Amino acid sequence: MPVIWLIDAYRAGERGQVNALVDALGWPCETKVLSYRSHVFLPHVLGQSTLRGIRPESAALLQPPWPDLVISSGVRNEPVCRWIREQSGGRTRYVHVGRPWASLDSFDLVITTPQYRVPDHPKVLNNMLTLHSVTEERLAQARAQWEDTFAALPRPRFAVMVGGDSGPYTLGEKAAARLGREASQLARAKGGSLLISTSSRTRPAAVDALQAAITAPNYFYRWSDANADNPYQGILAWADRLIVTGDSIAMLSEACATGKPVTMFDLGGMRDSNDESARDFRLGGTLYALLMRWFWRPLSRDITLVHRRLREAGCVSWVEDVLVTAMVPAETDMHRAVAAVHRLFGDT
Repeated sequence: MPVIWLIDAYRAGERGQVNALVDALGWPCETKVLSYRSHVFLPHVLGQSTLRGIRPESAALLQPPWPDLVISSGVRNEPVCRWIREQSGGRTRYVHVGRPWASLDSFDLVITTPQYRVPDHPKVLNNMLTLHSVTEERLAQARAQWEDTFAALPRPRFAVMVGGDSGPYTLGEKAAARLGREASQLARAKGGSLLISTSSRTRPAAVDALQAAITAPNYFYRWSDANADNPYQGILAWADRLIVTGDSIAMLSEACATGKPVTMFDLGGMRDSNDESARDFRLGGTLYALLMRWFWRPLSRDITLVHRRLREAGCVSWVEDVLVTAMVPAETDMHRAVAAVHRLFGDT
């Protein structure tokens, strides 16, 4: 059985993906948590194989015997993973999850999604959505855990999963209040309730505007890093329908994995027909839009490509569209990812 080194991702969303892939493979795994030299950037810019971008105490963690497989994500980990493969004499396979920065030939496998616009390549698996750890078993556990909290709320229960600013898109007070009004209207029309979860990326002012606009029976969770009892999985389990802000590909991935109807909420500007006057202004968002339009494409990501793919596949709708009935496909993105990793070792 192959042995894995997981070079821990330094961003939460990527960390969730690589951990989910390791769990799905079920192979022995050792996690390496690295500390980086913030001023050293040439190794990953130039696509080198080196440890110069990490601190000596982290480099000391990387000793033989070398693993059969190294999995990671993030540009700072790329030179490290290539160095590990070199030390093994090319025996170690290197799987990168998310956006690749170096030449695609420098990886053994890249597992990515449409927003990064990675071209077709023999070493690239372009999935529709990100990898995640939502499974039927975990949803069943969450349903039992949160029964006392959610069971009494009227059905249908509409989950409202709230992200935050992303690239050119802004979740400010205007968008948050609009989300609260539209979600409440949907729930009241059906005699149902709302299960609302904000996240670490939701600005406090947007949380306040959202909560003030809610007029339907609801459970409202304000995210806090001090609160270990996060109801997110319970909301996924107890919802009959899910409303997800379109900025978060990870939350869309997890919502679609439930097999329940999923609708996307447009923060503003995610579709050509959007009313510009209803958008929240953010200087960073304006600058990112210019980056997407005029600069080198790999420097940005376009999440509307994911929206388009999901709607074309009949997996999601916009809030005001006719409701789609989502189903979990027989072959999920995770199944494809696991199969691609197995093929690196000659398994079919």
